[in-house]
Amino acid sequence: MIHETSGTEETSARTAPGRTEPAPAPARPAVAGEPLVAGLLLAAGGGRRLGGRPKALLSHRGRPLVEHAVRVLREGGCEVVHVVLGAAADRVRAEARLPGCVLVDNPEWAEGMGSSLRAGLASLEAEALPVEAALVSLVDQPGIGAAAVARVREAYRGPGSLAAASYEGRRGHPVLFGADRWAGIAAGAVGDQGARDYLKEHGDAITLVDCSDVAEPYDIDTEADLVHLE
Repeated sequence: MIHETSGTEETSARTAPGRTEPAPAPARPAVAGEPLVAGLLLAAGGGRRLGGRPKALLSHRGRPLVEHAVRVLREGGCEVVHVVLGAAADRVRAEARLPGCVLVDNPEWAEGMGSSLRAGLASLEAEALPVEAALVSLVDQPGIGAAAVARVREAYRGPGSLAAASYEGRRGHPVLFGADRWAGIAAGAVGDQGARDYLKEHGDAITLVDCSDVAEPYDIDTEADLVHLE
């Protein structure tokens, strides 16, 4: 099920085809004729190792972490943002302010990241605007900011593009998938692996974008990791 938020704390379902709610202006103005790279935020995790606290609702700078992650995507140049929700989805809608975002329910979120990636790519395929690539980020990586998003976004070269941030030579997030890649990625997105197998099989096609100087790719997985939140 797909919903689009209003500009208030409450959310509402899309009521008519093509109708959108106003969204905050991106930090970098859109350029006419530029390819549309949409942000895809995976925010469905239930925080099993955090005592069952949904990661989207962890507090960061006084607000739910999912708000920070959406803001990073927008400031990095993604005007269209789809957010996949799972654990405590109703609470996320009630407590987080996500104006202009398309919210995607993933009832199979407990199966792992693969199900959220499939749900998100399916949502982008149904997007009214001509999305040419998905820039995928994870809600539990607040050390990755807009600078890294912008760098990976600039690696788009066409619908067959594959690109990923790298940190000290290791591939990480965000990752960019041109639209021609979505079907193959979705077919292999099972369990908690997401696109890992697909990226391994197509390693020669991946453009690695060094983001070591502008981001830290830590995850918020355990109680000890909460020290990274503000």
